[in-house]
Amino acid sequence: MYNGILLLHKEPGFTSHDAVAKLRGVLRFRRIGHAGTLDPMAQGLLVILLGPAARASEYASGADKEYVAEFVLGVETDTQDTTGIVLAEKPVQIDRKALEEAIASFAGGYDQTPPMYSAIQKNGVRLYDLARQGKEVERESRYIRLPQLELLEYQPPQGRLRVCCSKGGYVRTLCHDIGQKLGCGAAMSGLTRLRAGQFRLEDALKLEEVRQLHEAGELERKILPVDSVFSALPAVTLTPEGARRAMNGAHAAQRHVAQGEIPPPGNLCRVYGPKGEFIMAGKGGLLEAGPPAIFCHKMFA
Repeated sequence: MYNGILLLHKEPGFTSHDAVAKLRGVLRFRRIGHAGTLDPMAQGLLVILLGPAARASEYASGADKEYVAEFVLGVETDTQDTTGIVLAEKPVQIDRKALEEAIASFAGGYDQTPPMYSAIQKNGVRLYDLARQGKEVERESRYIRLPQLELLEYQPPQGRLRVCCSKGGYVRTLCHDIGQKLGCGAAMSGLTRLRAGQFRLEDALKLEEVRQLHEAGELERKILPVDSVFSALPAVTLTPEGARRAMNGAHAAQRHVAQGEIPPPGNLCRVYGPKGEFIMAGKGGLLEAGPPAIFCHKMFA
């Protein structure tokens, strides 16, 4: 059984869900998840979680992601990308300076209204299901961070953007919003994910490469350890007694720590056993009497 992180280079033409289904068929292994959805149009890095590593989905999905997006000015669609139905077309008379100024107005972050064609739920129903019924409902905006936003190329009416955004951001909506700012409309025409957290596309395998390595019995060497998802967190090593307690779901107090510091209440850390084996992601907290302790957040042992 595999347990760890597999970096997949998803090709265009199928969804992230389809990618997981294809992997299940290749690996003959059902416990597979992913961190961060890619639409059928999109390609690039998809972080795959195998076996117990699937418990890290929430944390892995929250990492900042970097993309290169292609867009076309002068067109609006119902999906905010060029796969949708065209709703409006306008002539484009936008020079590079005006486009860069519009893009710069979104730099750092902004309040983004999610698109109707998204997996967000409204009263228990996916927005894309409502959109396919021709319905549009009010959506609450959410602040998305854009620590990196750069125009790479512009040959009217087409261009390319480098975008780094926080969890919950829609790059096609960003393209749409830039078009609205310019007054001519815009739609995303292509998307490639380059990075998710510390994981990068250049280290990813295409589906056929995964199949070949699996059949040759060599895929294991390409699977990253579970704790690589938590590499930005501080590490704590427990004593044998502390490790036993952690494995049984009990808290570990300072006397159970062989190396490292118990994090402040609410903060996460990587927790290892005395032989260096990764046990869990722990959360700092306080016992009733007041001293700090580590509590199990997610178990991976």
